[in-house]
Amino acid sequence: MALLHNKHVSITGISACVPRQVIRNQDNLVFPENDVKTFVSNVGIEEYRASEPAMCASDLCVAAAEKLIEDMGICKEDIGILVFVSQSPDYYFLPNTACIIQDRLNLSKETLAFDVPLGCSGYIYGLNIIASYLSAGQIKKGLLLVGDTASKTTNAKDKSSALLFGDAGAATILEYAPGAEGIHFHLATDGAGYKAIIVPEGGFRNRFSHGSLEEKTNEEGLIRCGINVHLDGFDVFSFGITEAPKTVKKLTEQLKLTNSDIDFAVFHQANKMMNEKIRKKLALPEDKVPYSLKKFGNTSSASIPLTMVAAIRGQLHRQKARVILCGFGVGLSWGTAYTTLDGIFVSELVEL
Repeated sequence: MALLHNKHVSITGISACVPRQVIRNQDNLVFPENDVKTFVSNVGIEEYRASEPAMCASDLCVAAAEKLIEDMGICKEDIGILVFVSQSPDYYFLPNTACIIQDRLNLSKETLAFDVPLGCSGYIYGLNIIASYLSAGQIKKGLLLVGDTASKTTNAKDKSSALLFGDAGAATILEYAPGAEGIHFHLATDGAGYKAIIVPEGGFRNRFSHGSLEEKTNEEGLIRCGINVHLDGFDVFSFGITEAPKTVKKLTEQLKLTNSDIDFAVFHQANKMMNEKIRKKLALPEDKVPYSLKKFGNTSSASIPLTMVAAIRGQLHRQKARVILCGFGVGLSWGTAYTTLDGIFVSELVEL
């Protein structure tokens, strides 16, 4: 059982960046108007941000990082580790995007930098990775970047995903803090469900070919090609409402926490119907569960920090809050973190 505790570590700053381009689902002309209205009502996404063709997830993350580093007055030489969590790398196979970002941010060449190709659970996993490095005290500051341009993997004719995904990037500063309680984690994986969210072609298992661009209609009437994301909505929904409450309960029971011990529970922004079922299963009051779905959509790995910036910045910035953070999705992979945010710096949302 992956119940972990990284002591002597604190999250000290968070920022997020989104593209300027706003796509409103009500303006969609591909699907019937009633279908779009039903989607908005059930899933809760009225609009999302879409990156321009030349804009990458790394661009959004770099903008978020530059803002946070400047706002906090951080010396770049103090950043000893950089982790880039994304399924939207600059280059599909090599090199690691984190190496490119290290140079773009002008971080020290002594910086440890690498990519982690995770999606919806990626923020939780990324926190754990950096916290693990920092807890020994040999590295003093870490920079976690999470972001995806998931809107670029969808097919505009695919009703299951075309109105769902938005683009965003986020930056988080973690620091070695002797004596700090640190961050508690529960992490889990079920690779048997990997086909529930998948881009089936373009990698080494199924190499890219001319046929990868051919649009096909499946038995449910969904139109996709081999390099588009294929989303099995029923399986994903069932997985989310089952495993997300379980992971939160495993961690809170381990720590003997009740809902009164939690100020905010920030979940991956999958869809409103799913997230509300999770919230109700956990008996969490509405005012403790913030959303960013309505304006930004499902932003994959960036959804948790984006929600913290866009929805509860005022309650987190320079104040104390006990938070549960929970991510779940592609992989299938999921996890929960619990920590106390004690007067962290939360930058204003950046638009690029």
